[in-house]
Amino acid sequence: MKHSIAHRVLRFAVPAYLMLWAALAVHPSDRQAWLLENALVAALFIALWSVRRLFRFSDPSLLLILSFLALHTLGSHYTYSEVPYDEWWRALTGHTLNSVFGWERNHFDRLVHFAYGLLLAYPIREFFLRIVEVRGFWAYFLPLDFALSTSALYELIEWGAAEIFGGDLGMHYLGTQGDVWDAHKDMALAGLGALLAILIIAALNRGMKRDTAWEWSHRQKRRDV
Repeated sequence: MKHSIAHRVLRFAVPAYLMLWAALAVHPSDRQAWLLENALVAALFIALWSVRRLFRFSDPSLLLILSFLALHTLGSHYTYSEVPYDEWWRALTGHTLNSVFGWERNHFDRLVHFAYGLLLAYPIREFFLRIVEVRGFWAYFLPLDFALSTSALYELIEWGAAEIFGGDLGMHYLGTQGDVWDAHKDMALAGLGALLAILIIAALNRGMKRDTAWEWSHRQKRRDV
C-alpha cells in the first residue's frame, strides 16, 4: 500500500518528538513547573489513546498536533517566560529579536497561544466533521469557537493553579510577566490563529473544490460500519 507524504513524514516526526521530549525532560529550569505544564500533555495522550478505536486523526492532523506539542515541550523546559529565543537569534544575527520588533518582554508564550489556534484548528475541525457530522458554515465556525473556549478554559486553569500553588511556582506557571492583560492577549492570539487557519482551510477547499478533511472523516466512518 502506497503511503502519503504526510504518513512518511509522521513516521519520522513521532520518534523525533519523543526524543525531543526526553532530552528536554532532563534538568528543566523548574521541575515543578515542568510537571504542571506536562500534566495537560499527559492528559491529551491518555485521551487520544482511549478513543483510538472510535476516532483517529488523519496524518496531517497528527503532524500539526506534534508541531504544537514540540513548541509546548520547549516552553515547559525553560518555563514560557524564560525561553532564550533572544540569545539564539543573537547567535545567528548578532542582535536580539526583541530589539528588531521593539519588544520589552519574552514573547514565546504569545507564539504558543497563537500556534494553538493556528495548528490545532484543522484537527479540531476534523473531529467535528467526524463526530458531530457538521457541514457548511458550522464546520468552519465550531473549530474557531472551540479554540477560543478552550483557550479561555486554559487561562482559568492557569489562574486556579497560581492561586493554589502560589509563590514562584504559581508565577512561573501563570507567566504574565507583569502584564495585567496577559490572559486577554493570549486568548485573542489563539482566536486569531484559529481564524487564520480556518480562512486558509476555506480558501484551499474552495480552490480544490473538495474538502480533504471531510473526505478523511467519511472514509473512516465507512470503515467503522
